[in-house]
Amino acid sequence: MKIEGLDELTKKLDSLATKAKELDGTHSVSISDVLTPAFIVEHTRFSTINELFAAGGFECETQGQFEAIPEGNLDDFIRAESPFESWQDMLGAAGQRWAASKLGL
Repeated sequence: MKIEGLDELTKKLDSLATKAKELDGTHSVSISDVLTPAFIVEHTRFSTINELFAAGGFECETQGQFEAIPEGNLDDFIRAESPFESWQDMLGAAGQRWAASKLGL
């Protein structure tokens, strides 16, 4: 009995392992790379993360402005405008999708 396709499967698994090693550890990823327009459209009534922040009255032109947003205010807004319970929940879901895309899944 001959099993076909094992070479292709082995190549795909090797590629997945290589990509997983590249993702290992800590990475600095821009918020717009994680919260893509596709993700925002799927989970909110907005087209981009900038539209979402603007609708909430949040100024996010700089890292300092973003960090100055009271987390409770952001959580309340995300809860009202998305299926997520908090900003961290939304960011976590987007991060999982980002990682899956980097792995080619």
